[in-house]
Amino acid sequence: QLQASGGGLVQPGESLRLSCVVSGGIFGISSMSWHRQTPGKEREVVAAINTAGVTTYISAVKGRFFVSRDVSKNIVYLQMNDLKPEDTAVYYCMVIHDRGISWGQGTQVTVSS
Repeated sequence: QLQASGGGLVQPGESLRLSCVVSGGIFGISSMSWHRQTPGKEREVVAAINTAGVTTYISAVKGRFFVSRDVSKNIVYLQMNDLKPEDTAVYYCMVIHDRGISWGQGTQVTVSS
């Protein structure tokens, strides 16, 4: 089970930190990632982190978003800085684990003046 939180309404240039707590018998996590989706568009991966701590980002967020994880607590974070209106979306966390893939429920991020 994945529980995402931290979304909200912010103005352009502001920051938010999303959190995703992984619980409920999910083991053998190999990758944790954040994805986002806007109405009428496909869900896209935004950032990912693997067990070695290697991170990847899409070009649109590189240098503004930072993904991290707390291994002991099974939490993955997405620090989002200098938010832009085009970052507005529902953000989902996802983990790849020993039994497959699990998704969180999504948290809305709205960037508007």
